Parts: sequence; C-alpha cells; structure tokens
Amino acid sequence: MKFLVLNGVNLNMTGVREKGIYGGETLEQINAELKQFCEGQGHGVDFAQTNLEGELCSFIQNARGKYDGIVLNAGAFTHYSYAIRDAIAAIDVPVVEVHMSNVHAREEFRKKSVLTEVCKGEILGFGKKSYKLALESFWL
Repeated sequence: MKFLVLNGVNLNMTGVREKGIYGGETLEQINAELKQFCEGQGHGVDFAQTNLEGELCSFIQNARGKYDGIVLNAGAFTHYSYAIRDAIAAIDVPVVEVHMSNVHAREEFRKKSVLTEVCKGEILGFGKKSYKLALESFWL
C-alpha cells in the first residue's frame, strides 16, 4: 500500500510555534519517523505541506490512482475550507483527518470541522502519534 501524508497551513512551523501544543519536533522530523514506520510495515509514503488552499486541493485531486489513503492535517483550513471538503468528496481515495491537538478542548472556532463528514475518520489529540494512528487505520 502507498499513502500520502498532507499537511496544510502553518504546519511547516511545527517545532517552532506553540511547542506546548504541537511539540518540539519539526515536521521534517515527524515525517522521517512516519516514513520509517510505514516502510517497517511494508508500505510506501509520500509527504507534502503547503500554506496554499488551492495547492492542497490539487494534492488531494492528484492522489487518485496513486495512493491507497490520505492522512490530512489541514490546519486552520479544517474549520472553513469548503474547497478542500469538495476536493475530498470528489475522489475515491479514503482520507483520515488528523490533528495533533485535541481541538475540542481548545478555542470555540476550532471545534467545528467542515471536512469530517467527507473523511473516513478523524484522529486527534495524540500529538505526532495521531499521524501513526491514522496510517494504521488503513491496514488494521
């Protein structure tokens, strides 16, 4: 199996911003750990990060026929991007929505996701382990 791990807006600042929420590891360090994890299970994985909403839609659309699943942390786009929601709904590749923090225990605006309804599932609140749990959901 092959997977795509997509990270959206501001996640390139992981390890720099709000370390108490997102931890001190960079996104590159987290991705390296996820690559080792997937390869250890016999699966392939690619990574992409963008701060641009349309580019995230393009990554999702271009996943058709290439990937068995997408792990998506859309960042703040989660709460208002109907464009990303529509991109997910338009493809036949299952998507698991991921958040490192427990968004339901944070600010009110973070509690609503416009993406969840079109995703296979949602995993949140386990820090970087949220990504591993999402990946495992595809082969367990």
